[in-house]
Amino acid sequence: MKISILSENVAGENFEYEHGLSYLIEIDGEKILFDSGASDIFLKNAELLGVDIHKDVQTVVLSHGHWDHSGGLKHLKNKKLITHPDSFKKRLRKNDNSFIGNGFSKEQIQNNFKLQETSTPVQITKNLFFLGQIPRLNDFESQNTPFKFEDNSDDFVNDDSALAAISNNKLVIITGCSHSGICNICEYAKKVSGISEIETVIGGFHLRAKNRQTFETINYLKKNEVSNVLPSHCTSFSVIDLFRETFEIRQVKTGMTFQF
Repeated sequence: MKISILSENVAGENFEYEHGLSYLIEIDGEKILFDSGASDIFLKNAELLGVDIHKDVQTVVLSHGHWDHSGGLKHLKNKKLITHPDSFKKRLRKNDNSFIGNGFSKEQIQNNFKLQETSTPVQITKNLFFLGQIPRLNDFESQNTPFKFEDNSDDFVNDDSALAAISNNKLVIITGCSHSGICNICEYAKKVSGISEIETVIGGFHLRAKNRQTFETINYLKKNEVSNVLPSHCTSFSVIDLFRETFEIRQVKTGMTFQF
């Protein structure tokens, strides 16, 4: 399988960048778009890689309903869109009441996409699974949240999901932001796929500080002997530096491709 980085916070040479995430997954003879970033940058970078998203991609997966993962959807139509039912809820940051949702109503999406809402796992291809709602089972992830709904109740981003791919009988786990916790995601990916060995974890880990959650995550990935640890997007540079002390980290940049 192959993953191409179409939108990321860090620019690759000759490629544009933004605060956003969009990956193109090629597996089982299909091209699947995972998130669309914040703008049309994913389309421009895909073109530089020789990919026409409009023609080559029939299925889009939205990891969760935040603007930096869904803004590019306005540049797409007539495709299947898989996401959690809560992705269209209106949500805000607690610190300044700024809007952080995707800016689309469900009706608008239904007019432009064949929408498949699901909180349960979906097998997209023979070796690729959308995980649906992630069970939050440990005591160090998703313990608090900087987000809220319009009624001021806590928003723990229950729609946060991920993809699990099987390559050479090992797991490649692809995350958007990991609001549900990267360790929770990995454990559920094992259960859904029936594969216990994790080779790669790539995507946003949503780790910002050198705290218990970060150290527990490093220990978990080390214990599971994950070969390729590729934190990006919403993972702070200080945390990435901390990961480098244990893993051989490569900075994920727009335009990069990974073969597994």
